[in-house]
Amino acid sequence: MIVILRVDVTERDIDQVVKVLKDSGYRDAHISRGLERVVVGAIGRPQQDKALISERLKTMSFVEDTISISKPYKLVSKEFHPEKTVIKVGDVEIGGEQIVVMAGPCSVESREQLLSTARFVKSAGAHILRGGAFKPSTSPYSFHGLGEEGLKLLAEARQQTGLPVITEVMDTRDVELVTRYADILQIGTRNMTNFSLLQEVGLVEKPVMLKRGMSSTIEEWLQAAEYIADKGNPAVILCERGIRTFENFTRNTFDVNAIPAVKQLSHLPVIGDPSHGTGRWQLVAPVARAAIAAGADGLLIEVHPNPPQALKDGPQSLTFNDFRKLMGELKGIAAATGRKA
Repeated sequence: MIVILRVDVTERDIDQVVKVLKDSGYRDAHISRGLERVVVGAIGRPQQDKALISERLKTMSFVEDTISISKPYKLVSKEFHPEKTVIKVGDVEIGGEQIVVMAGPCSVESREQLLSTARFVKSAGAHILRGGAFKPSTSPYSFHGLGEEGLKLLAEARQQTGLPVITEVMDTRDVELVTRYADILQIGTRNMTNFSLLQEVGLVEKPVMLKRGMSSTIEEWLQAAEYIADKGNPAVILCERGIRTFENFTRNTFDVNAIPAVKQLSHLPVIGDPSHGTGRWQLVAPVARAAIAAGADGLLIEVHPNPPQALKDGPQSLTFNDFRKLMGELKGIAAATGRKA
């Protein structure tokens, strides 16, 4: 249930609403403070009839309305939080006017590889450095990352460039470790339904970027985000990275429809990943442009100093020159959508 309060509501009034909700059997009450109104979202299964609870609340002079949420996700829905969420990471705002570009290698391979890439993407206009220290792979014999050594290199790159760092966490046992080094925790496509991991990152006080599962619907994706928000972490960034279809020319099928669709359903920022979405470097730039035109708040781009020599995902990684060219192209598209890049 959502309880909409009048703009001049007091803290004491809010406390009264929360008490009624909890006395009625709701497990939690989350407060959302917008520019025009205050909304209280109640989560759980009430012990009383919802219609009776609603009528009781409406007798309060400061309650404007109550709405029953039918969707299986509550906290991340636009019904609960009509205004878009903007997530701050240092000086970077994700979900605001600026199109945020997260760029770097798929995997941290060496100090030289990472630092040279970090310095370049910074000079080309990237806002956040991406790089994998722990890498999931279909094959147990593939490169799986440098682990904590890779995290230390990412921290060094941040110190040298000033770029915040995003990196993937794959295991509940590694959440504390990765949180010590990263500015944004990434949940990969294979872990979108790892509910234990989602709940664990919901307990940290750092933003989480949640990639869409390769075979997941939009509703399942938003329910996964709800797991994180329900544990107390509202700073969730959604990432469309392509879904698995019958098409085999591309690595995945980038679902550009999902970007405006999620914008209608949720207040969370949405990032596009054209690198994993296509699997081909030649397609990264056109799909990146399409994502921005569709309303994405940013991009996740793989960049490598020598893609043919990359230990992971070389075929979808941009060279330095191609990345610089793409950054120039994004400015015109961003401006056409009323934003800046």
